[in-house]
Amino acid sequence: MKDITTTGITAPTDAIEQLCLRRVGNCAVSVCVPFCMPSNAPDGYAASTLEWSLCGHSDDPVGCRGRRVEPYAECLAHLSDANRSSYLAGLQPGSDVDHCGTPFTDELLSELLTAVTASAAEGPCLGSAGFKQAKFIGDARFDRVEIRGDARFDGAVVHGNARFCRVKIRGTALFSGAQIGGHALFDWAQIDSGALFSGMTIEGDARFERAEIGGTAAFYRTEIGGNAGFNWAKIDGMALFDEAKISGDAPFRGVRVGGDARFNQVEIGGDTGFSGAEIGGNARFGGVVFERASTLGPLVCAKTLDLSEAVFATAVTIEAAATALRCRRTRWASTAVLRLRHATVDLSDAVLEFPVNVAAHHRPFAVYGKELAEPGLTDSRVRAVSVRGVDAVHLVLTDVDLTECLFTGAVHLDQLHLEGRCTLAFAPLGVRWCGVRLVRWTPRRTLAEEQHWRAGQSTDADRWTPAPEQVGVLEPAALAPTYRHLRKAFEDGKNEPGAADFYYGEMEMRRHDPAVPHGERVLLAAYWALSGYGLRASRALGWLLAAMTATVLAMMLWGLPQDEPKPRSTGTLTSNSITLTTETPEPVNPEGPYEERISVKRFEKALRVVINSVVFRSSGQELTIIGTYTEMVSRVAEPVLLGLAGLAIRSRVKR
Repeated sequence: MKDITTTGITAPTDAIEQLCLRRVGNCAVSVCVPFCMPSNAPDGYAASTLEWSLCGHSDDPVGCRGRRVEPYAECLAHLSDANRSSYLAGLQPGSDVDHCGTPFTDELLSELLTAVTASAAEGPCLGSAGFKQAKFIGDARFDRVEIRGDARFDGAVVHGNARFCRVKIRGTALFSGAQIGGHALFDWAQIDSGALFSGMTIEGDARFERAEIGGTAAFYRTEIGGNAGFNWAKIDGMALFDEAKISGDAPFRGVRVGGDARFNQVEIGGDTGFSGAEIGGNARFGGVVFERASTLGPLVCAKTLDLSEAVFATAVTIEAAATALRCRRTRWASTAVLRLRHATVDLSDAVLEFPVNVAAHHRPFAVYGKELAEPGLTDSRVRAVSVRGVDAVHLVLTDVDLTECLFTGAVHLDQLHLEGRCTLAFAPLGVRWCGVRLVRWTPRRTLAEEQHWRAGQSTDADRWTPAPEQVGVLEPAALAPTYRHLRKAFEDGKNEPGAADFYYGEMEMRRHDPAVPHGERVLLAAYWALSGYGLRASRALGWLLAAMTATVLAMMLWGLPQDEPKPRSTGTLTSNSITLTTETPEPVNPEGPYEERISVKRFEKALRVVINSVVFRSSGQELTIIGTYTEMVSRVAEPVLLGLAGLAIRSRVKR
C-alpha cells in the first residue's frame, strides 16, 4: 500500500487516492503537499513546496506567503487600496479566486465575498476557491456561499470559528491539515464530491449536522477539542475517521453512509451513539475505547459491523441489524446486551468481565416510531459462528442459531447459558444405501466440529457439513470434553432432556477415539447398537421385541417337549401300610416336521415362558434341555433390554 502525506499526516491511499490527486484549475497538482515549519515562522505559517508565486511585500519578518494577484506583485492583503478595489471590481459571481497563503481579516474576507455576490437573496458565488494555507485572523465566514468548483482550505489557519453552514461546494472540499481555533460549523453544508478533513485540528466543536457529502469524507487523525456532531448527515461514499480524537461527545444519530464507515483506533472522550444510522458498507470500530457510551444503535449495516479489539468501559446496549457482527478480542468491562437482527456473530477470544447477553431481535428496530429499513438483509436468523477463547461464565445466548458455532476452546463451557430457542445442526437421519434411506434414526443435535470431522471420513461423508477453509478439523478426543461440558451446562440448568444429545455426542466421540482401549470401544459399540447409549427407547424396544420373538420361536421349535410329561406313581403294599413313589418322566424333545411344531397351543406356552422371563420369573413350564438354557439366557438379556428402554424414556421426560 502506498502512503501519501497530507500536511504532515500520513494516510493510506486505497480509499482516498482519487480524492487527493485531482486536476485543480488547468494544471495537475497534488492536493497533499508536504511541508515543514521554519523555526522563526509565526503560528500557522508553513514552509512548503509551493505552486504559486509569493507576495513581494517585505514588512513581514519571514516574508508574506500569499499568492500574488496578477498582474500585481502583492497578495490581496497587501495590495494598495486602489489596486485592491480594481481587482475586486473585476470579479463577478462565479469567478475563480486563488488566494493561497494570504492572510485575511474579517473585513477583507467580507469585501471579497461581496464582490462575487449578485444579490442579497442569492448570496456569494465563487467558481473554484483556493485558500490553501491561508490565514484567517478572525472567523472564516463562508455561510451560504456557493462554490461551483473545488474548495481548497488545506493547511489553512483560522483563529476564530470556521463557518460553512449551508455552503454549497460543487467540487471537492479540501481541509486537510487546517487549524481551527474555535468551532468548525458545517451544518446543512452540501459538498457534491469528496471531502478531505484529515489531520485537521479543531479546538472547539465540529458540527456537520444534516450535511450532505456526495463522495468520501475523510477525517483521518482529525483532532476535535469539543463535541463532534454528525446527526442526520449524509455521506454517499465512505466515512473515514481512523485515529481521530474527539474530546467530547460524538453523536451520529440518523447518519447515512453509502460506503464503509471506519472508526479504527478513534478516541472518544464523551458519549456516542448511532441511533437510526444506516451504513451501506462495512462499519469498523477496531480498537475503539468507548469510555461513556451507553448505547450503540439501533443501526443498520449492510455488511459487517466490526467491533474487534474495542473496549466498552461502561454498561452498554448494542442494537444492530447487520450481515455480520465481528467481536474478536472485544472487551466488555461491564454488562452488555447485544440485540441483533440477521447477523452472523463471531465472538472469538472476546473478554467478558460481566454478563453479556447476545439475543435475536424479532422485529425491525424503530426510531421515533418509524421502523428502520433493512435493504439487502434477508436471513432472519442470528447465527453465532465462534465462541472460541471466550470465558463462557458470563455469556448468555438467546434465540441464537448455533448450527455453525465453534465451541471447542471456550473456557468454562459448562457454565454457558442458552436461553430461548438455540438451534444446533442435526445429524443425518438414518442410513442410506444406493440413495435410499433404509433406517431412520432419532434426530440428534450435533456440534459443528463433529460435522466437520465426520465430513472428512470416507463413509457417508457427503451428508455432513465440511469445515470452512480457514477452520481446522478436530479429532474426537478434543470433541468429547466439549460435549461433556455442554451436557453439564444443560443439566445444571435443569434441562435433562436437552442434555441427552450432548451425552450422546460425548459417547460417540469416545467410541470413535482411537486412544480409548479396544475393549472399552467394543463395549461402547454394543451399548450404542442396543439402546443408543440408553437414550433411544425405540432401539431398545426393537431389540427386546426381536429377542422375545426369537425366544418364542426357539421354544416352539425345540424348547417345549413333544408331550406334556405326566407324573407316574408306583407303590408297595406291606401289611397295613402302602409306600408310593411319584416320578415325572424327562421331557421328550419334539419330533416331526417344524411346521407341525408351530401351533396355537405351543405358541401360547412359549409366549408365557417369554413374558415371565422378561420380569425375571420362572414360568414353571416343563422344558427340554434347549428350552431350559434358552429361558436362562432370556431371563438375563430381555430384562436388561427392557431396562434400557425405560432408561431412555426417563431421560427424555426427566425434570
